[in-house]
Amino acid sequence: MSIYMINKFMRHVEMSNALVNAYVADPPGFVEEWLRGGSGPDAVTDDRVLTPDERTAFAERDYGALYALGAHPYLLWHFTEAIYEHEYREGFGWRELVEQYRERITPIGEVNTIP
Repeated sequence: MSIYMINKFMRHVEMSNALVNAYVADPPGFVEEWLRGGSGPDAVTDDRVLTPDERTAFAERDYGALYALGAHPYLLWHFTEAIYEHEYREGFGWRELVEQYRERITPIGEVNTIP
């Protein structure tokens, strides 16, 4: 697992409305584009790699799977809120997203990300 990369990706996306919009418009394409953007001047710290399960979770916007894979809960909530906010409508808003999030995360339990 590359927990660092999961968290790095989530933070990258949720820090910019333009990136949130680009991700929401095409999650699989955005993930692939982000992965190709690695190997910058400091390849050791910018070597962007995700496992197939991580790619799938991001491509499907599956926050339950991301949590099970070790995503940091604080970053994961802010990422989830950012990428689902545009879907708020009558009968489904912030409170409903919180409940949905809890329902998906609670059965997984506490994920121990320390080896």
